[in-house]
Amino acid sequence: MADYPHLTQLGQSAALPDDPEAARLEVVPNPHPGDTYLVRFTAPEFTSLCPITGQPDFAHLVIDYVPENHLVESKSLKLFLGSFRNHGAFHEACTVMIGKRVVDATKPKWLRIGGYWYPRGGIPIDVFWQTGAPPAGLWLPDQGVPPYRGRG
Repeated sequence: MADYPHLTQLGQSAALPDDPEAARLEVVPNPHPGDTYLVRFTAPEFTSLCPITGQPDFAHLVIDYVPENHLVESKSLKLFLGSFRNHGAFHEACTVMIGKRVVDATKPKWLRIGGYWYPRGGIPIDVFWQTGAPPAGLWLPDQGVPPYRGRG
């Protein structure tokens, strides 16, 4: 940890933040700042609350980004995503908020997030947000989440 004195969560006990606003996304230097490469985080068990009913909502999130000078530190991302567990917001608000917070923290060359929400009331909602066109020459794989098919 001597190389990363600014990190407050990695390598030590860190409680789950009470809400996303209290969560801190931390960054580390990109070891390859001149290269164009994709970093993917997948959170298949993301949970938040419906802001009206208080019922749980579940999503499979896929965050793809092309770092510039910083990478998001993964434990801080895990704690940030976990802070939504008791947070009431619609699917669209959660998905876009997460994308924007990662952009604010890392200032990437490019980012996209796919929020694949499980059905509530029989309707799945998928939410997609990105910062612009992907960089030229980027290998950009499919996010790999099939459309919801229910029982078939």
